Amino acid sequence: MAETAPQEIGPDKTLLLVDDDEPFLRRLAKAMEKRGFEVETAGSVAAGRAVATARPPAYAVVDLRLEDGNGLDVVEVLREKRPDCRVVVLTGYGAIATAVAAVKIGATDYLSKPADATDVTNALLAQPDTLPPPPENPMSADRVRWEHIQRVYELCDRNVSETARRLSMHRRTLQRILAKRSPK
Repeated sequence: MAETAPQEIGPDKTLLLVDDDEPFLRRLAKAMEKRGFEVETAGSVAAGRAVATARPPAYAVVDLRLEDGNGLDVVEVLREKRPDCRVVVLTGYGAIATAVAAVKIGATDYLSKPADATDVTNALLAQPDTLPPPPENPMSADRVRWEHIQRVYELCDRNVSETARRLSMHRRTLQRILAKRSPK
């Protein structure tokens, strides 16, 4: 994957990363430090809110779904404490409704996982009036569909009949989809 030209971080290089996926959080923190950011991490909504209140950063990357709540709670605190903070919301399950909610609350951008450090850096440093470049390696349409089905299935407590009803899909069709491996 080609690196883009280095963008200007600015005089305040503080970055808050909030995610409950510990290995992902460590990898992203290390990659962002290499890009010149001064990184602080938090593994929960409570920890993210505490850092945002005590030391509001210039930049933040917040996962939408955390074990102890919604990452948008952290975004709200960041907006109160530091209105100029550039916030990128990350999620494993991208949906238009959550993207709209994130932007209304004050997120600068919204990225679906798997997003790498280059995608995150481009989103954080993008000029407000310019569109970010398209992702180098976007998920296929089949993969997006499969991810959505898996999310609804989990939200329905792995109940096939309820999931099929909510997706307006025949139960046997859903069972065949769930039995297969995830598409690339």
